[in-house]
Amino acid sequence: MILLEPLINYFIVSLALLSVGIYGLVAKRNAIRLLFSVEIIINAAIINFVAFARYHDTPLLTGQTFSLFAIALAATEAAVGLAIIVQAFRLNNDIDVLELKRLRG
Repeated sequence: MILLEPLINYFIVSLALLSVGIYGLVAKRNAIRLLFSVEIIINAAIINFVAFARYHDTPLLTGQTFSLFAIALAATEAAVGLAIIVQAFRLNNDIDVLELKRLRG
């Protein structure tokens, strides 16, 4: 049981990050804040993967490999999201999500 106590600490930190990210998704209308909230949620998942991989007894690096894949995916998502936000700002001079609904064709 003593080995699982630090694992619970990782889960508490991950749960706190997940809660902050979900709050940011629900309560904010700014597109950049929404993008940051998604990044925070992805980081919470990465913390869980690394914590599970650290306390699992297999020599496979599946947790670390999946975490690297998630980091690459998050970087790609941030780049594409910021490019979309920049284009939306050029069209509207605003990045409010409710104002961006009129861009639908």
